[in-house]
Amino acid sequence: MGSHQDERHMHHALRLGARGLGRCWPNPAVGCVLVRNGRVVGRGWTQPGGRPHAEPVALAQAGDRARGATAYVTLEPCAHTGATPPCADALIAAGVARVVVALGDPDPRVDGGGIERLRRAGIEVMTGVCATAARDSHDGFLRRVTEGRPMVTLKLASSFDGRIATASGESQWITGPDARRLVHAERATHDAVMVGAGTARADDPSLTVRGMGVTQQPVRVVVSTGLDLPEDSVLARTAHEIPLWLLHGHDVDPARRGRWQTRGARCLAVDAAPGGGLDPRSCLARLGSEGLTRVFCEGGGGLAAALLTADCVDRLVGFTAGIALGAEGRPCLGPMAIDALAQAPRFRLAATRAIGGDVLHRWRRAE
Repeated sequence: MGSHQDERHMHHALRLGARGLGRCWPNPAVGCVLVRNGRVVGRGWTQPGGRPHAEPVALAQAGDRARGATAYVTLEPCAHTGATPPCADALIAAGVARVVVALGDPDPRVDGGGIERLRRAGIEVMTGVCATAARDSHDGFLRRVTEGRPMVTLKLASSFDGRIATASGESQWITGPDARRLVHAERATHDAVMVGAGTARADDPSLTVRGMGVTQQPVRVVVSTGLDLPEDSVLARTAHEIPLWLLHGHDVDPARRGRWQTRGARCLAVDAAPGGGLDPRSCLARLGSEGLTRVFCEGGGGLAAALLTADCVDRLVGFTAGIALGAEGRPCLGPMAIDALAQAPRFRLAATRAIGGDVLHRWRRAE
């Protein structure tokens, strides 16, 4: 447990690291702050594409002032040589006197090696400062390393009575402009935005971040067993400019797959679920193998229900509007075959607030 000053500087590092969310996969979004004689002399976070890492960015800013400083790092400095030299070695060469680490890195190439290397060099190392907050910030990276899949955030925007459209399918717009703008902000902090084939066909979405000034768009992912998607859609027309990944079954029509590939889409085959459709765990394992750490799922109801049933949802972001559509309206979730409350997935409430004329509520996996 660190001092109040240690915690203050680590929270600073965590805020910096969050700037890289959605932009640095497959690497973690790390933040680093260098403090000497009570003053911040260097700040850094993992840059777009994952390099350079947070520590060398902060060290370059600090220059000679890094000697004798304390480095606050939100994840254990790497100890392996990849596209860049180990960050642990960079801290040693810079002459820092102390390193405060929020969380160890479970990656087998690191996994305590960075901390051990620092200590062998005579540097004082403290671990576990703001570990809970760091675990939350690095949730996607940690899940990809330990479970082989990205973190999944499921977004649901519905009427007060849990409907996403009228019986005729009208849905624009149940929630207001403030809620819709926040959805774009959420997309920007994730590596990918994912929808089911039904949503792609019904809404013809672009799945891009708009109005946020982002320079790196998230990957657009569509789950479609047979790739039976409209080939004149917005997604098809923009596949060469903005990444589009299509998850499909193994026995899809080769000609159809070829046409999508010609348009610029990546077509990724995954296993089928026993009851039909694609297996959610196989979908997420494939996305994890491709390096994705954070996926923002925007439905529809069938995909959302499948992810919940497979216990693959880690966070819920709900927007509830003050409108009632009745039993004939379309529900936000498809069938889940739940006969008893004990079978239902449960989440713990993390935050709630008004946003425009709607209510935002955030939920986390009950672990």
